[in-house]
Amino acid sequence: MKQETKLVNKVKRLIRKAGAPRWLHHYGPKKYEFFEHALALIVKQECRLSYRRVTRLFRGLGFSCPCPSALCMSLKRIPLYLWQKILAATTTKPNLVAIDGTGMSRPLPSPYYYKRIDRPYPVEIPLKLSIAVDTRKKSIVSLRFRAKKAHDIKDAKYLIKRIYPKKIVADKGYDANWLHKYCLERGIKTCIPIRDYGKTKHPNTLRKKLADKISQKTYGRREMIEAVFSAMKRKFGPSVSSVKFSAQRAEMYCRAIAHNIISYYFGLFEQSRTHSKALYTNL
Repeated sequence: MKQETKLVNKVKRLIRKAGAPRWLHHYGPKKYEFFEHALALIVKQECRLSYRRVTRLFRGLGFSCPCPSALCMSLKRIPLYLWQKILAATTTKPNLVAIDGTGMSRPLPSPYYYKRIDRPYPVEIPLKLSIAVDTRKKSIVSLRFRAKKAHDIKDAKYLIKRIYPKKIVADKGYDANWLHKYCLERGIKTCIPIRDYGKTKHPNTLRKKLADKISQKTYGRREMIEAVFSAMKRKFGPSVSSVKFSAQRAEMYCRAIAHNIISYYFGLFEQSRTHSKALYTNL
């Protein structure tokens, strides 16, 4: 029971460090604090539970937890800046960041509904997820979620603004002269290979000059973001369960926060194992 109390206190400190309010609203009865809503929603994503099951789990362990309908409502209504603050509290400022995007699927209606409206089944309406990953810790430092298809480079400036790293690494999809210029003005080094435009050559552009100085060792760190995408889709699945976009975005932030917390504790576990092995070897 002491360990469970310590875990709750750690989450409380994380919420306090993020500067989040104690309550979600100013009026009405204040029965459940914000950290109780956030903790239940993060555990729901980590364990892939329903609202009813996560409420039953917390109350069975003796913790205070809102009812399923209150959790469903809070997932839609918690503002974006609170999720951004909590995500920032789970990471530190990185030196080398990899950015990339991937697609996510949303829940589809019943095949009987498609038959009634005379539409082929299924009709995929993909979602767009772009993230920035610390290549040393494999933690997600910033993310952006879109309801429609978009090119990867459209979210590059948004991701960089959240963190301002010393260096970024990305694939050829982010090769644009304006992005190199934007990073150079802010003292950020870029490691982005140049795209082949066929016969048209651009020998005097900034992107061409920087591409000639690319370090293959640095560019090899880009594979870390692919590992994070793979880990998240294997752990949480390639789709979201919510229907409303604000809830879908909150789901992705909960998954990123859970990923960072679990990665941090696994890192501490590996450090302790390495330290113990070194001590045993020296004896």
